[in-house]
Amino acid sequence: MRLLQRRLSLRRLSAVLVALVAGVVALIVVPGTAGADEAFYQPPSPLPAGEDGDVIRSQPSDVAGGEATRIMYLSRDTHGNRIPVTGTVIVPDRPWNGPGERPIVAYAPFTSGMGDRCAPSKTIAGEGNSGLPVDIHGLFIGPLLDRGIAVAQTDYEGFGTPGDHTYVIRQAEAHAVLDVLRAAQRLEGAGLPSDGPVGITGYSQGGGASAAAAELAASYAPELDVRGAYAGAPPADLSVLAESLDGSYTAGFLGFSLISLNAAYPELDILGLASDRGRELFERGRDACLTDSIFGYAFQRSSTWTADGRPVAEYLDEEPFASVVAEQRIGNIAPEVPVLVEHARNDDIVPYGQGRQMARDWCAAGAESVQFRDIFSLVPLFSHASAALNAATNSANWLQGRFSGTEPGSNCGSF
Repeated sequence: MRLLQRRLSLRRLSAVLVALVAGVVALIVVPGTAGADEAFYQPPSPLPAGEDGDVIRSQPSDVAGGEATRIMYLSRDTHGNRIPVTGTVIVPDRPWNGPGERPIVAYAPFTSGMGDRCAPSKTIAGEGNSGLPVDIHGLFIGPLLDRGIAVAQTDYEGFGTPGDHTYVIRQAEAHAVLDVLRAAQRLEGAGLPSDGPVGITGYSQGGGASAAAAELAASYAPELDVRGAYAGAPPADLSVLAESLDGSYTAGFLGFSLISLNAAYPELDILGLASDRGRELFERGRDACLTDSIFGYAFQRSSTWTADGRPVAEYLDEEPFASVVAEQRIGNIAPEVPVLVEHARNDDIVPYGQGRQMARDWCAAGAESVQFRDIFSLVPLFSHASAALNAATNSANWLQGRFSGTEPGSNCGSF
C-alpha cells in the first residue's frame, strides 16, 4: 500500500511539474512569430528528374552564426520512392581552422512534433509556431558553427512538406540525413566543397536518425566521406519504447510513432483499430508540436486509444506489426564509419539500455570503431532533456576531432 501511495505521489508531483512548465511557457512564449513562406514547402508536381540529394529549390533563411539557405531536395522514403524533403544549409561566419576543407555536419533534429508549423527549418529561422519561446535546435547547431563547421539540417519526410511526418521510421530518416549532406555539397553559391569531409549528429529522435544514417551510409551514399557520427540517446527499438512511453508524461510521442507507422505502412490500417479517443489523437496529433504532445497527452494510457482496450505494446508483439517494428530496429548493420553513442543512465524518456544495446550489437557485428559513454544529466526529473545540454558540446568536440585527424578509438567489450 505504501509503495502504491509513493507511486501516486510521484505521479502527482510529475503532473504538477509539467503543469508549472506549461504555465511558464505560456507566459514567456513570444506571440505572433513570423510566418514561413508556405509556398516554398509545396513541392512541384511531378517532382523534377534528378539524383538523390539534388536541390529542387532554395531561398535565403535567417539563422544566427552564419549564412543560411532554406532548401528543398530529393530523397527517398522507406520503400525507395522519390520524395521532397526540406531543410537548411548554414555556412558559419567563422573560418574553419582545422586541416583540409571546411567540413559539413548533418544535423538530425530531435523531437519537434508532427505539425508542419514546427518543422525545424522554420523554427530555427524564427518562423512557424512551435509553442516554444526559443529555438531549441540551436543547442546543437551553435557549437558546430562556433568551430567553423557548416551545418546541413534536415526536416525529415513529411515535416513541412505535405503528408504525415514519418517519425522514427529508420530508412526514411537515414535517407533524409544522408541526402541533406549531398544537397549541401551541391548547393550553388554556398561555397562548400563538393566532396569534402562530412559528419552526422543527432540526439533522441535525431540520435536514432544519425545512427540509422551511419548504418546505411556505405550502401546508400558510398561517395560521402563520412568521418564520424554522433548518436545521443537513440530510440533504437520501438517495441521497448511502446512500453516505456505508455502512461508517461511523453505518451504523446508514442502517439506520434503510431501516426508515422500508419503513414509509412498504410496496409497496417492502424486507424481502423482505434477507439474514438484514438482517432482524435490521430487527427490532433498530425498538427501537434512538442509542447502540444506533452501538455495534451501526458500520462495517457494507450489502452484508451484502441477499440478493444489493449495496450499498443501487445499489438506490436503480433503480426503484421511485429515485422514492421523489427524493420525499424537499429543495431543490425555494423557501421563502417566511427560512431560515438552517449546515453544518460537515468534517462526518463528513452531507456538507457536502448543506446548501450545498440552499441553492443554493432560491436558484435564487427564494427571497428564504436564508442559508448555515459552522459551526465543535470536535472534528474527531466534527465533526457537536460542531458542534451552536455550532448551538444560532446558532439561538437568529438566531430571536430574526427575532422582534425585524431584517432576515434573503440571501447567495444568494456560496456
